[in-house]
Amino acid sequence: MGTPGYENRRRRLEIFQVLVDFMRTLLGYCYNLTQMVGFPSYGIAIIILTIAIKAILAPLTVKQIKSMKGMQVLQPKMKEIQNKYKNDPKRAQMEIANLYKTMGINPLSGCLPLLVQMPFLIAIFYALQGYPYDPTYESFLWLPSLGETDPLYILPVLSALSTYVMSKQTSTSDVGGQQKIMLIFMPLFIGYISLNFPSGLVIYWVVSNIFQLIQQFFIFRNDGAKEA
Repeated sequence: MGTPGYENRRRRLEIFQVLVDFMRTLLGYCYNLTQMVGFPSYGIAIIILTIAIKAILAPLTVKQIKSMKGMQVLQPKMKEIQNKYKNDPKRAQMEIANLYKTMGINPLSGCLPLLVQMPFLIAIFYALQGYPYDPTYESFLWLPSLGETDPLYILPVLSALSTYVMSKQTSTSDVGGQQKIMLIFMPLFIGYISLNFPSGLVIYWVVSNIFQLIQQFFIFRNDGAKEA
C-alpha cells in the first residue's frame, strides 16, 4: 500500500495521461477531417489542432499578454519609486501597490492564465512526441517523417525566429539587462532543442507562435487606437 504522497502523484499522473490521450484523440479527429476532404495529412491535422487549441485558450492568452505588457510599462515607474524610497521599503511597497491600483493592473493576473494553459501545452507535447503516425501519410512538405527531426533544419530556424519576433513584439523599446539577454537567449535555446524534437512537435510550436503573433498584433493595435 502506497503512502498518501505517492497516491496523490499517481492520481495526478493518471489525470495527466487522460489529457495526453485526449490530445491524441483530437489529432486523430483532425486527421480524419483531412481524409474526409480528400487530402489525408498529419501535417495539416497538426496545424488544425494547434489553431483549435490556441483559439480555445485565446481569452486566457489575451489576459496574459495585456498583463505582461502592462507590467513592462510600469517597470520604469516602479524603479523610480524604489530609488526614491530606497531607505523606506514599506513606503515603497505602498506606493507600488497604489501604482498598480491606479493603472488597474494586478501583478498576479498574468500568472493564472499561464498556469491554466501549461497542462494543455505539456499534454500536446507528449501527445505528439510519440504519436503513431500511419507511415503512408507521415511525410509533410519537405519532411520525410513528422516523427523525426527536420533534415534541412528549416523548422528549428522558424521556431527560433518566431519565438524572437513574438518576444520582441511584447518587449518595450528600453528593454535592457537580463530581459535583453533573455530576448536573445530564449529563441536560440528554443531553436537548439528543436533540432532534436520530432518535426510534428516543432510544427505545433511554430504555428502556435504565428497564431499568437497575429493575436498580439490586433491586441496592441486596438490598445493603441484606444489610447489615441
